[in-house]
Amino acid sequence: MIKGAKKVQLTKETILDKISEYDVFRFYMPDKSWKLNQVTLSPFRQERNPSFIVGNRKGCISYIDFADPNKRGDCFQFVEDLFNISHHDALKLIDKDFGLGIGSGKPTDEYKKITAEYKQPEITKRNSLIQVVTRKFTNTELEYWNGYHQSLDDLRANNVYAIKKVYLNKSLFYMNETELVFGYLYDGHWKIYRPFADKKNKWVPNNVPITAMDGKEDVQHCRIAFINKSKKDYMVMKKIFSCSCAVQNEGIGCFSPENVQYLKDNSDIQILSFDSDVTGVQNSQQITKLFDFEYANVPRKYLKEGIKDWADLAKAHGLQTIESYLKQKGILDE
Repeated sequence: MIKGAKKVQLTKETILDKISEYDVFRFYMPDKSWKLNQVTLSPFRQERNPSFIVGNRKGCISYIDFADPNKRGDCFQFVEDLFNISHHDALKLIDKDFGLGIGSGKPTDEYKKITAEYKQPEITKRNSLIQVVTRKFTNTELEYWNGYHQSLDDLRANNVYAIKKVYLNKSLFYMNETELVFGYLYDGHWKIYRPFADKKNKWVPNNVPITAMDGKEDVQHCRIAFINKSKKDYMVMKKIFSCSCAVQNEGIGCFSPENVQYLKDNSDIQILSFDSDVTGVQNSQQITKLFDFEYANVPRKYLKEGIKDWADLAKAHGLQTIESYLKQKGILDE
């Protein structure tokens, strides 16, 4: 018979069996005055305006550095970034500093002493509080929207705002003064839109329910309901096809049973339109098959120009190009 303790592998899971995500953040955050879900100074640089947050939205804790899109993730990624070490080295460091003894097989009571000094916060699914101070649109901002055939009246009608300040959980949210930033208002919830930001930060912060729809009220007693994947596409398409609407993104989570039933009850045919790239087509096929929708994306020939949605097609080639295509597909009457 082989005797001795069973060897436990050092992983994220075995660490979280003994300590919490909050414990890791609390131990390694240089500024000990930070609080969960409140914007604070970034540990990655010297700064005067807070641009960093450790928070929870979906029942787990993660961090975001709003001024550096490459820095975001869970507590283990935070340790990797903070010390510029590999994932395995981060696991070993946490194991050693807390005295967990997972790697050595010789645990101490150090982690119990560390975590006994404070109370664990209650971690539940939550929505962030976003408060916005709006202002008048600048000429540059209006020129941006004019490129997509949107006037000031269109922006007002679609609850699009120019942003002066944003507060996330009552703390001033960092925004680069040189970039375009707009706010989309949905029944008291805000989606902040940075057109030229990278994919991770283009819609941050955002507390709009995933099932919120643009133009839902426009889909009533229609032959065809044309479903877009963004507000901007919707704003362009409804200038051509009045029975248009839009969901929040290309994810299946946007299509709640209530939303699907509403579309089915108020239109004979539902046509989904996501991006014409590989991901958009795959998402279109998955959702149309599941809900018995049809789909019509931007013609793939425009991909070589970097055009994959209706808004960009309208900007590059005009509304008449889209109108002609919809007539060709039988979506719009001749």
